[in-house]
Amino acid sequence: MAHTDPQQELFTALKLGLEALKYDVYDSVLPPEDTPYPFIYLADFRQTDSTTKSQVCGNVYATIHVWHNNPKQRGTVSKILLDIKTVCRHTAHTTNFAWSLRDLNQHIFADNTTKTPLLHGVIEAGFYFS
Repeated sequence: MAHTDPQQELFTALKLGLEALKYDVYDSVLPPEDTPYPFIYLADFRQTDSTTKSQVCGNVYATIHVWHNNPKQRGTVSKILLDIKTVCRHTAHTTNFAWSLRDLNQHIFADNTTKTPLLHGVIEAGFYFS
């Protein structure tokens, strides 16, 4: 049996894959207010699993955010979301698990939670692991 949590392996693979594309990627807490835009934030990772005699298998659901402080650059946000989806689609193996992307949802919307109007993109990805 693996000694690493599946969702942690997927988190690491996605983070490294996005950083390899030269994106600023944050996790755990949102970056400070003076962080340059656009940036990616790896948010929630949820796992459901079951154990057989020989392996652990199940699903991991990842929520990934993109923020940009120029709402007129929707194309930039759309390109970043496409790159995130591409990294998700190409994540087939990690050290201890095989991965299959099952669901991929994308959402772009105006975000007025800060003094500066933002454009906010969200990817929700569902992976099966074995």
